[in-house]
Amino acid sequence: MKRIVEENQTPIEAIQLYYALKEVGANPMLEWWDGQKSIDIAISRVKLNIEIETDYHLITHEQAINDLEEAMHSFKNGFTTVRIPHVVVKYYLEETVKNILGIIQGLKSNLKVI
Repeated sequence: MKRIVEENQTPIEAIQLYYALKEVGANPMLEWWDGQKSIDIAISRVKLNIEIETDYHLITHEQAINDLEEAMHSFKNGFTTVRIPHVVVKYYLEETVKNILGIIQGLKSNLKVI
């Protein structure tokens, strides 16, 4: 775990969220490789990628368009990417987990329909 965190510069909030999701049975994967880059947390059953944003307040227009392009590629491959500011995890971990569980439920429903 330590090696993975050091290699990917994983935010501490991603680790906190990973363990919180693991505790409620969401089966998260930390630093999952999607073929192009490492995803902070992935819930593969429902094709959900979670990125913890640590520099969201410093976003440039170049980063914004890159984020949008990454989201487009994820959607084209059937994945949903959610970007969560690190302060939300830091101060509202329980609520964040509840909301992610709601997203997982919604994605499960959509997968059954298709």
